[in-house]
Amino acid sequence: MSGGPPKALPSTGPHSLRDMPHPLAGSSSEEAVGGDSTPSPDLLMARSFGDKDLILPNGGTPAGTSSPASSSSLLNRLQLDDDIDGETRDLFVTVDDPKKHVCTMETYITYRITTKSTRVEFDLPEYSVRRRYQDFDWLRNKLEESQPTHLIPPLPEKFVVKGVVDRFSEEFVETRRKALDKFLKRITDHPVLSFNEHFNVFLTAKDLNAYKKQGMALLTRVGESVKHVTGGYKLRSRPLEFAAIGDYLDTFALKLGTIDRIAQRIIKEEIEYLVELREYGPVYSTWSALEGELAQPLEGVSACIGNCSTALEELTDDMTEDFLPVLREYILYSDSMKNVLKKRDQVQAEYEAKLEAVALRKEDRPKVPADVEKCQDRMECFNADLKADMERWQNNKRQDFRQLLMGMADKNIQYYEKCLMAWESIIPLLQEKQEAK
Repeated sequence: MSGGPPKALPSTGPHSLRDMPHPLAGSSSEEAVGGDSTPSPDLLMARSFGDKDLILPNGGTPAGTSSPASSSSLLNRLQLDDDIDGETRDLFVTVDDPKKHVCTMETYITYRITTKSTRVEFDLPEYSVRRRYQDFDWLRNKLEESQPTHLIPPLPEKFVVKGVVDRFSEEFVETRRKALDKFLKRITDHPVLSFNEHFNVFLTAKDLNAYKKQGMALLTRVGESVKHVTGGYKLRSRPLEFAAIGDYLDTFALKLGTIDRIAQRIIKEEIEYLVELREYGPVYSTWSALEGELAQPLEGVSACIGNCSTALEELTDDMTEDFLPVLREYILYSDSMKNVLKKRDQVQAEYEAKLEAVALRKEDRPKVPADVEKCQDRMECFNADLKADMERWQNNKRQDFRQLLMGMADKNIQYYEKCLMAWESIIPLLQEKQEAK
């Protein structure tokens, strides 16, 4: 693998963040910290988070644009926009082909990871490796260790209720495959995380166990030392912009959690209703055997209820496989962002504690120590990276929820149209009987 500096992505993020030597990278060199090359966080975040960004997406058409003729046309337009953005990318990763492995001690699922890239960091243009869930978990932990100032995408929850969810069923495995695929694509699209050495190893190494056995990274020890230094210091207050982000994340997670719980109840009730429909329809069919003139209409009702049952089953599956996973991903996303905010607070608390220690020294012209300047540089890097990732997350969220809500509207329209067509098909049968009389 090439050891050269990573090249900037042409279409994403403030490129200087990646090129800038990071104070949290564990370097002992003075050149690795701060300096004139450090961009101002204000310049990096020309677009601040206004009130318009701190609301749940409503799926509406932005002002000044024409409303599409149908929801499907909006979905097509959004997908087309994605394809246009993809033309500038130089790294593509997919997760597919899940396989079940039965061993003496355990049974597990692996997924094929296919990588295609023109980056110099990759020795080959294409790689294909197999990974299991715990390998994805290792990657995420390594990203958190090595990139503490950045928002790391969440993984699907590992916990499965035994006896309730079969983690080896085709439905569950496919749902998890989609989530793992999205996890890697989130990293691939990030202008900093996509160049991480651990991500490179995850995508290319045939045997990942050798890398997984390595000891705790230096940055983990640095993070622990920060916690130790700031353990007895109380942070004065977050800057207003970060306090607003924290409040928004609390409200956002609360709203999504409520929607998730209600959606699960709706799905449960739909499944119970589906069971009743499947018992309800055949009754009309058996009844028709006892009737002469009503036999055909009764058979029609039975077939109609069967069609409605099929339509309801499809709607329920769509909510379970497409709607709920997005809600849960963004609930986990908000938790990840809160963790980054806490790390930022720790660095700010360390900086404030060092400043107070300097101020207590009785000197006419106290000189700011180098460690205080380094701490200030770390805080500025945290602020810049966090704001850049928050803006990227907001953009992804708006697009994801537009597609999600438009897709949900389409599925509900299709469901009611199928039910309407089924019931309308009975009317001619009843009208024929009435005319015969």
